[in-house]
Amino acid sequence: MADLRVTYDKTANAAYVYLTDPQVRNKVSRMYPCDPVAVGGMINLDFDEQERLIGVEVLAASSKLPEYLLDSSERLDAGDA
Repeated sequence: MADLRVTYDKTANAAYVYLTDPQVRNKVSRMYPCDPVAVGGMINLDFDEQERLIGVEVLAASSKLPEYLLDSSERLDAGDA
């Protein structure tokens, strides 16, 4: 199974799940916001120029993603507890 890179900013309660090779910087060509009512929060899907899904931004991440995933993510908020 491939490693999955996840970043998390606890202060903003926002996470980003990268669905690409961590060594490659893909440019976001288009962002599709999911219906916040239907998913109970704000989730944005990022696509590259070939319309491949390259990442998922999750706002209100602590209520949408498993705690173990957030605990093991790369912290962007200097690790404030």
